Amino acid sequence: MLQHLIVLPIVLPLLVGAGLLLSRATSPTLRRTVSLVAQALMVAIAIALVVQAGDGTIRYYALGDWQPPFGIVLVLDRLSATMVLLSSLLGLLACLYATAGIDETGSNFHGLFLLQLMGINGAFLTGDLFNLFVFFEVLLIASYALLLHGGSKARTLSALHYVVLNLMGSAFFLIALGILYGVTGTLNMADMAVIVTTLDPGRAGLMEAGGLLLLVVFGLKAAMLPLYFWLPRAYAAASAPVAALFAIMTKVGIYSILRVYSLIFTDNAGALADLGRDWLWWAGLATLVVAMLGVLSARDLRTLVAYLVMVSVGTLLTALGMNTIEADSALLFYLIHSTLVTGGLFLLVDVVAGQRGKAGARIVRSRPLLQAGLLGGLFLIGTAAAAGLPPFSGAIGKALILASATPEQQLWLWPLLLLAGLCSLVACSRAGSSVFWRTSKAEPSGERIGTARGIATGGLISAALMLVIFAGPLANWTKATAEQLSNPAPYLESLLGKDAAPETAPPLKGDVS
Repeated sequence: MLQHLIVLPIVLPLLVGAGLLLSRATSPTLRRTVSLVAQALMVAIAIALVVQAGDGTIRYYALGDWQPPFGIVLVLDRLSATMVLLSSLLGLLACLYATAGIDETGSNFHGLFLLQLMGINGAFLTGDLFNLFVFFEVLLIASYALLLHGGSKARTLSALHYVVLNLMGSAFFLIALGILYGVTGTLNMADMAVIVTTLDPGRAGLMEAGGLLLLVVFGLKAAMLPLYFWLPRAYAAASAPVAALFAIMTKVGIYSILRVYSLIFTDNAGALADLGRDWLWWAGLATLVVAMLGVLSARDLRTLVAYLVMVSVGTLLTALGMNTIEADSALLFYLIHSTLVTGGLFLLVDVVAGQRGKAGARIVRSRPLLQAGLLGGLFLIGTAAAAGLPPFSGAIGKALILASATPEQQLWLWPLLLLAGLCSLVACSRAGSSVFWRTSKAEPSGERIGTARGIATGGLISAALMLVIFAGPLANWTKATAEQLSNPAPYLESLLGKDAAPETAPPLKGDVS
């Protein structure tokens, strides 16, 4: 039974989600119960996968017993297990928040929500590029519908932007796959990693073109400058639980870059080694600069949180560009922190907007909040963590990234990353002052946060404290994950047999200190 665990994060949401889409006439209570139970099971399965992956063994699941490189394979290692647990936990809490009423503002919320989780989990687990494309499309189709859930003019306009840009990304993805398949004859990532080491130099140019086109696609998913235009408007317009789940969408792009380029374009790839890594470094710095300006210019709380997501994207891209074990380890710590905390902030902003009447999420003077103390405390913790202030988790993540930079990189990274934190702090302080202190004398009213929304919002924002309490074990886990990524030989041996490695795939980044 344990060998089938790998496939459950895909099969379970697929079956339950399809069932919910086909049973629209059932009561809202039943739909909510089924959805929450399924997602609680997904969290339990994800924890079991993390325990399995903790022994350092790389496992794969061949669907239909078609062995790699020919069949569809799902691969479990430390990185994929971590990401599946992160998406499952975020999805459960975001769905819990939705059960307070947002899920009934439109149709098919829970079915679409589960299908999107299926696509996200599939992207994290797949072992070949074509199925990565398929899972990208599944999660994007579900996200198109979820973005429009509840309907409004702003959501329709932002969804149009989102759909057009991502359809272009899908077209580029297919072109890149065609080029890579034409050059290597395979789309299995492990097989491609072996073939690229013996590639005819005359075909290296095509391989490079395909690899760089793929980097553009992943950069679009990650909202890397200049491909970020879809993010602020889409995230600000989406309903709160959808925006919270979207917090991991950019991380799918970051994950794909980390997975593909640390496995295929390694030091063994000759002229193609570390393809695009330098670009990631400079793109990350530029994304940080634009995100800083966006944070300072935000005029409503949802847009402010959306630009905080962009700050995290810029930070993660710079860490990717460093291309060391220490940087990858710091990247993973910061990725977990930023996903959970910004997801919680999207939920919190929705509660705050609901208690401010016509002012909503706009950063203007309005009536006092009904639960100003509780919401203000959560806002303080969440925004301080997102800005990187100690003693919260963002400070640890940023400190790890800063410490992993070389002296040459520090000249660029330290001032920009610290300035991004300062801009975030200024913008969040200004927003908090306007929302919580500069209030009118009107009587507070609106909807209280309630149990379900309180658990969901508090649960995600409490990650800012929990990741500090468990910083030691988590940092050890992310370091072990980065070390596993830096040495693709066991990955290749597991999928292709001992003849494929280790001669073709020695460790990438030197001895582990």
